[in-house]
Amino acid sequence: MNIQKKEGLEAILKSLFTPYLERVPDVQKISDAMISNGLISTQDDIVNDHIAFRTLGVSNLGIASFEKIFLHYGYTKKDYFFFEGKKLDAYWYAPPEPEFPRIFISELRVKDLSENAQSIIAKYTEDILTDPVDALDLDSAEEVGNFFYKSLWQLPSLEDYQTLLKESEYASWVIYNRYYLNHYTISVHELPEAYNSVAKFNTFLESIGIRLNTAGGKIKTSADGLLKQSSTVAEMIDAEFFDKKKTQISGSYVEFAERLPLPEFEEIETSKLTRQQRREGFESANADKIFESTFSSQTKK
Repeated sequence: MNIQKKEGLEAILKSLFTPYLERVPDVQKISDAMISNGLISTQDDIVNDHIAFRTLGVSNLGIASFEKIFLHYGYTKKDYFFFEGKKLDAYWYAPPEPEFPRIFISELRVKDLSENAQSIIAKYTEDILTDPVDALDLDSAEEVGNFFYKSLWQLPSLEDYQTLLKESEYASWVIYNRYYLNHYTISVHELPEAYNSVAKFNTFLESIGIRLNTAGGKIKTSADGLLKQSSTVAEMIDAEFFDKKKTQISGSYVEFAERLPLPEFEEIETSKLTRQQRREGFESANADKIFESTFSSQTKK
């Protein structure tokens, strides 16, 4: 990876994280508590396992468009996932160098929705006649960073938002939030021993008043037992709609991941394990429940 690409990717990730940090108070609350309890010295000590984005599966948008940004910066497309109940497709992407986070991009299968929901989404996206990523200078970190917050379609009316919400909470989240960063993920296995498992870290989180997503249990565990995940419940944010009406909607959240060593490396001392010696990839059953961090079944508890 050449120095220009590396610096560009660093700048893009920073442009994503800064507004996310301001809009998701749990991020700062967790970081401050980690510092005051001696888990880390600064927020930069946190190892970011992955970041995630949500997209709409319509012409000129979706994964096929959005992934171009990260493929340009050296990411490698990996496994495909299908979430039947939520009507989603997804892929994860491996970073060009280990210090960068993995990326998880999901896409709503719009054609699987009711005709009414499809027509609402079309109303906002049908004027996008070309792929907006194709118009970007992908070597310009500033231009790419600004793109994540660009208004590719107008804000929905409150009525349209609420109609989508009843059928697909994922659809309503994307139609309002667009490409806003959905979450970032703290690698808990990189923390000191007293906190280096999801179980231990969840106890710490709840001790500082953090609400955890309970869908599928507070700890979501892969079939092989080597990937454990948990997440906060999304922040509720004040939202103003196209018709100037206001309500509170689900914003973004924070995830936590524990990647255990692969069987052939489990005898290696924890502090000496490399990223390659730990469980890689994602687990659809885990991710399916993590998605619900923004769903009303969690936020309204």
